[in-house]
Amino acid sequence: MTILDGKELSQKVKKEVKQEVEQIKKKGIIPGLAVILVGSDPASKIYVTSKEKACIEAGIYSEKVTMNEDATQERILNKIDKLNKDENIHGILVQLPLPSHMDKNVVLQAINPKKDVDGFHALNVGNLCLGNNSLIPCTPLGIMRILEEYEIEVEGKDVCVIGASNIVGKPLASLLTNKEATVTLCHIKTKDLTVYTKNADIIIVATGVPNLLKEDMVKDGVIVIDVGINRLENGKIVGDVDFENVSKKCSYITPVPGGVGPMTIAMLLQNTLQAAKMSEV
Repeated sequence: MTILDGKELSQKVKKEVKQEVEQIKKKGIIPGLAVILVGSDPASKIYVTSKEKACIEAGIYSEKVTMNEDATQERILNKIDKLNKDENIHGILVQLPLPSHMDKNVVLQAINPKKDVDGFHALNVGNLCLGNNSLIPCTPLGIMRILEEYEIEVEGKDVCVIGASNIVGKPLASLLTNKEATVTLCHIKTKDLTVYTKNADIIIVATGVPNLLKEDMVKDGVIVIDVGINRLENGKIVGDVDFENVSKKCSYITPVPGGVGPMTIAMLLQNTLQAAKMSEV
């Protein structure tokens, strides 16, 4: 059984990005990322701080925009419009979740697709489905990079993706399909998960349900990617996979923490660099 070390790989990606940033700066382009944070959600604050720190380390200009919980939707849309027009900003990210009085879809679709480093704009989603070049959501992109790094071939493999969110499950299913995997996308209404997991060569779980995937649900030699990060009542951080028992049957598995999580920010930096390169054209 091999541990898929996302923490180590993320450092490699960050180093690659930093080197490319240094090169693009010689052409007079300083990649810039703006992150908009509305409200005071503790987890969101931590994520934004982590992104800001990663940008600084990579040589990327970072701009943080903070708004109170009661900020109007018009205010955030006006700010996005200004950032869309700002030539020093190549990437725009709105930290989710947004307050309930804001329409998430309206806000996200207001971002210029060429600056949509989260890959959530309808144009980028459409291009992803078509296999065209586009900005791709960071977590699915990070998962594909892990598979690539460890030379895990997905072509012709039976892949079960559990969790059909717009952030992870759906775009990941498209990426895998584009690589000619046979993909089953399971979700909360799936009648019997085991029917699909038992025969899968690769299982990717992104549900937010602690220890959902159990040992008796997988076959020997399976490859498991755990996207979940859940804090139990005792304070322990666990994934969506019962790691201790499922790992006994795996050929490869990601740990939690230290698996997919670190790759998400690394790929955000890569997307910001890509967006800056696109601005040259």
